[in-house]
Amino acid sequence: MEYRQFGRSGLKVPVLSLGAATFGGTDAFFKNWGSTDVAEASRLIDLCLDAGVNFIDTADIYSSGDSEKILGEAIKGRRDRLLISTKATFRAGEDVNAVGSSRHHLIRACEASLKRLQTDHIDVYFMHGFDALTPVEETLRALDDLTRAGKIGYIGASNFSGWQLMKALATSEKYGLARYVVYQGYYSLIGRHYEWELMPLGLDQGVGLMVWSPLGWGRLTGKIRRGQAASGGRLATAGGAEGGPTVSDDYLYGVVDALDAVAAETGKTVPQVALNWLLTRPTVCNIVIGARTEEQLKQNLGAVGWSLSQDQIARLDAASREHPIYPYWHQTGFDERNPKPTAW
Repeated sequence: MEYRQFGRSGLKVPVLSLGAATFGGTDAFFKNWGSTDVAEASRLIDLCLDAGVNFIDTADIYSSGDSEKILGEAIKGRRDRLLISTKATFRAGEDVNAVGSSRHHLIRACEASLKRLQTDHIDVYFMHGFDALTPVEETLRALDDLTRAGKIGYIGASNFSGWQLMKALATSEKYGLARYVVYQGYYSLIGRHYEWELMPLGLDQGVGLMVWSPLGWGRLTGKIRRGQAASGGRLATAGGAEGGPTVSDDYLYGVVDALDAVAAETGKTVPQVALNWLLTRPTVCNIVIGARTEEQLKQNLGAVGWSLSQDQIARLDAASREHPIYPYWHQTGFDERNPKPTAW
């Protein structure tokens, strides 16, 4: 297993982490993701630890907190061998204040997560989304207090826009508060918008990327190909998936065609190639992989320990490239003084 620096911090993390969104499945939405119980979760974590993957990611809203509860049971007796990340911000109850990134909500949300996880500390605590109603200073002071109390190791942001993340980083610097060291965001061969603004920001500010949905809502698992109907899991249509951004079928098929060709050359599977491509990208320090079964997990673990050639990377880049929106397309004309971290 390869380990990388976790943004601008002294922490080293494996390049793969196990996503626990499939744990529980106790409400209608998350049942579509998976319904892993304690015994199954324990077995998946065994396989991860055997492979050097000691990082598990969850959130307080996954299966209404049951993901954290199952994870807490599954890690008993080996908490000290694992890094655990969880998230808060989205609505976690009916009370008017059981939502957002206010001090009121975050203190209570953190304590509730600690209880469900049966631990005294969370290694990485993410703001699951940006709360525009709460002053940035209030959020960061609450997180700083939790960090100083030893309940949180590091903090991260998820699903922020570039200006929101930069404002938070500037606020931390101004007041000497805990700083977001990592960004958890969507990035895949069929979703490269992260490269336009957040990737340059991450390079400039030392914020690492922890990728979620690296297989594009299951559309890069090898189950979808040109002339073949989509089926299984959360797949709805070829270019669309429940809860995910739509892409045109032609675009998706072009990317999958390129993945198929590289998979044949390397002797790897389509998802292994798609995950390995992400590990070649600037700022990426970790990829969250999900698995309903042991076989899916073993296949995803096979994405590391080998390398794509520069030619193969270039072909995947070309097949997945999209024309950027303004002002990013305009900035491509000034590469002489404003070079991009990777080819768009």
